[in-house]
Amino acid sequence: MTLKADGTNGILQQYDYQVLTTAFTYTFAAGTTVLVMNPAGTLATGTVTMPAAPADGMTITFSSTQTITALTVNANTGQSIVGAPTVLPANQAGGYVYRLSNTTWYPFGSVPTNVPVAPAGGSIITSGTAVASTSGTSITFSSIPSWIKRITVMFTGVSTSGTSTILVQIGAGSVTSTGYVSSAQAFSATATSNSTSTAGFLNSVASASSSRSGQWVITNITGNTWVCSNTLGDSATSSAGIGGGTVALGGTLDRVRITTTNGTDTFDAGTINILYE
Repeated sequence: MTLKADGTNGILQQYDYQVLTTAFTYTFAAGTTVLVMNPAGTLATGTVTMPAAPADGMTITFSSTQTITALTVNANTGQSIVGAPTVLPANQAGGYVYRLSNTTWYPFGSVPTNVPVAPAGGSIITSGTAVASTSGTSITFSSIPSWIKRITVMFTGVSTSGTSTILVQIGAGSVTSTGYVSSAQAFSATATSNSTSTAGFLNSVASASSSRSGQWVITNITGNTWVCSNTLGDSATSSAGIGGGTVALGGTLDRVRITTTNGTDTFDAGTINILYE
């Protein structure tokens, strides 16, 4: 690596400043020892790889101004790494020093822990990236961290092209579309309606003119079993809907999909996002 000595400020390190987006991949270039990441918001995933030909005693440091909820830190070809973190909380840094004799990176200083630390008596709530629900038959949020215990799916002004009801599905490795025990009821000034589903968590507000706002709250009750409650209001038709249900997944939850019962109606208005904790 190249160091620059400044008569006033001492030794200056070669650093790289990056405004990264989710699912980024970054490999340290020869001579670069510090990576400063300044994304616009929380990143769901990202990968950092150590340089290809480090010298004995080389140090690497990386930090982010925003949380990276699922971080992968890789050694380069022929190297190994000890204690690689799997999450990078906002405004924390990870540091490693290289030992050439056994081609291994070792942590030093304050390496982030693999599970974010919540404030006393509280929890860490992380926001996904809001998605415009203006096209397509489904919207998926993936790469959800394995440690989460609750997900909130939020709607504002969501509309579809037809009258099929909204389904929220979860999954482990792939979306689960069977095995749900779910029911819902819709209310208007003149009528009520009831419905059930085994394909997902259901809400019965359904009209081609519907403008749905509200949320699904999906909570881990034990193991890989999840329960859900939801409430939506429809400002276009002056109606509302409630629902609830449960499903047991075959593994650790890592994704949420929002679709419709028939799977063919398309989204044409609104915004959807998630919170997880």
